[in-house]
Amino acid sequence: MIRFTLYSRSWCHLCEDMLAALRALAHPGQAFDVEVIDVDADPVLEARFNELVPVLYGDLAEPELCHYFLDEAAVRAYVERQTALSA
Repeated sequence: MIRFTLYSRSWCHLCEDMLAALRALAHPGQAFDVEVIDVDADPVLEARFNELVPVLYGDLAEPELCHYFLDEAAVRAYVERQTALSA
């Protein structure tokens, strides 16, 4: 299964929009697992991301896929790479 990590905060409408847009890209046979992490629950994450949220990662060892708004092309490219790796 393809995994994403979304750094977010509870009162952020951009965060809600990004999560909804990401979930809309999933289709039968290619579901996503999205871990949503509230940056305000951790002072280190709050200091790191602060006003950048939402920030979306695929592989946490790689650079972010996007922040503020969903970059559909970057997400689709990540999904294609992950699908190829698991084939």
